[in-house]
Amino acid sequence: MPGRERPLGLLTVRAPSPSASARRAVSVPSTADVVIVGGGVMGTSIAFHLAEAGVHDILVVERGELGGGSSGKPIGGVRAQFSDPLNIELGQRSLRAFRDFPRRPGTDIGLDTVGYLFLLTDPVQVAAFEAAVRTQNALGVPSRMIGPSEARALCPYLTTDGLVAAAHSPDDGHARPALVVRGYARAAARAGTVFASGTEVTGMDVTGERVAVVHTDRGPVSCSTVVCAAGAWSARIGAMAGVGLPVRPIRRQLAFTVPLVPAAPRIPFTIDFASSAYFHNSDDGLLLGLADPGQAEGFDTTWTPGWLELFRDVARQRAPALAEMETSGGWAGLYEVTPDHNALIGRSDAPVNFLYATGFSGHGFLQAPAVGEIVRDLYLGRRPCVDVEPLGAQRFRTGSESRPEAHVV
Repeated sequence: MPGRERPLGLLTVRAPSPSASARRAVSVPSTADVVIVGGGVMGTSIAFHLAEAGVHDILVVERGELGGGSSGKPIGGVRAQFSDPLNIELGQRSLRAFRDFPRRPGTDIGLDTVGYLFLLTDPVQVAAFEAAVRTQNALGVPSRMIGPSEARALCPYLTTDGLVAAAHSPDDGHARPALVVRGYARAAARAGTVFASGTEVTGMDVTGERVAVVHTDRGPVSCSTVVCAAGAWSARIGAMAGVGLPVRPIRRQLAFTVPLVPAAPRIPFTIDFASSAYFHNSDDGLLLGLADPGQAEGFDTTWTPGWLELFRDVARQRAPALAEMETSGGWAGLYEVTPDHNALIGRSDAPVNFLYATGFSGHGFLQAPAVGEIVRDLYLGRRPCVDVEPLGAQRFRTGSESRPEAHVV
């Protein structure tokens, strides 16, 4: 049938959602070495890296369809321009993996290395970005500060009125999250990973210091390790195991212009830092986004066209032509936000077989390749490629020094 893809384990990666009766007809395995909760880009990356390392008995449980949560966004930015050295390292390592994706695991992900361009409108921002660029450069990121005229040369939509400076890195860009999810899932499935879509985790049995059973609405699964990669829903999953994961869901919205004639120039992923408004190429038009500062917490993913006026108000000051462009719909998804806008990555103290990778505050897609490697190494008892001990969830209980990330969009 046109539009359908080869089944992977218990799910079809690209097909209409199966009926409830069809899902009930197939039971999940009763045992697994590793149960990964969440079938987005983080869960599938972890599954791929574990399977590649020779871990065979892996079950990925996803309540909807693979990539149907926050990973379902049409285009995701990839960058190493951060203020925190840990995030720089995670972004840089992941950029290398994205560039290598056609070879490993073997999928075209629509990677477009157009660069990231942060627009800065006051001296305080400029000083902070200058310090971040020095840190990035020391870690091998080719970012630099540029003036308003050069920023406009990179992105002709801009007006330089009120623009003080900009930060640019040519190695950044954007790719297609759905293709990344599919590529990781296919490779993991070929190695024996089972994917259970349309399956919800309903509870966990903790015996002593270990999770012994993961309960789903399609049956219990005895396991030796659980990995929480449930994104905005991670607090619920952690609570089932008695693990505090301070993750809050916040809606983010974006819109698409109609196809542009003449075609849009090829521009960087451009961000007005003060307002969080951003835009970049998308197929035959542009993608427009902005974080609504008044957005309440919650799991609502309804797209509301009125939100677009917030973007237009900013565009009139920074990129006037965008304010008048006709749009053709939009999309809403969830950010998984932590108190310091840094991820939660690690192994819980109790139960000791509960690992987690969540709370990326909008950076999960771009950090997924590196985090897949890290969780693999934590599971195998290896020293991870990046020291993520400061990102453990315990930092919010023990009063550890906060590591707030400043480059949040």
